[in-house]
Amino acid sequence: MQEELLKFRKQDVWKLMALPKGESTIGTKYLFKNKHDERGIVIRNKARLVAQGSTQEEGIDYEEVFTPVARLEAICVFLAYASFMKFKVYQMDVKGAFLYGAITDDVYVKQPPGFEDPEFPHHVYKLNKALYGLHQAPRI
Repeated sequence: MQEELLKFRKQDVWKLMALPKGESTIGTKYLFKNKHDERGIVIRNKARLVAQGSTQEEGIDYEEVFTPVARLEAICVFLAYASFMKFKVYQMDVKGAFLYGAITDDVYVKQPPGFEDPEFPHHVYKLNKALYGLHQAPRI
C-alpha cells in the first residue's frame, strides 16, 4: 500500500487541501490481489487504491463514462501486420498504465483509510490525474 502511495506522490496524482464549500467527495478503498507464478505459488501481494464507483452520482460527479480497452480485432490486425513485416513483438506489464492521465474536472477524494495525514485529518485530495475506478477516466 505504501508503494502505491509513493507512486502517487512521485507522479503528482493529487494535492491535499481543505474541501471547498459545496463540493462532494468520492470515497477510496484498497483492492488486494495475490500474483501467482506458473506453479500457483504466491510471488507478490498487490494493493491498489481505487475510487469507490458507488459514491459517484451521474450529473454530479461525472458526465460520461470511458474505459480504455483493446479490442480483439485490433490485436489481430496488429499481430498480422507485425508478422507480415517480420517485427519482433514483446509483451510487457506496465505498472500504473491507466493512471497519470490528466483530468479536467475538479474531483475530490477522501484520504485513503489508514493513511490519513496526522496534521490535516479532515482534508481531502484534489485529483490532478485519474485513479482506477474513477468515472472521469482519461481518454488514453
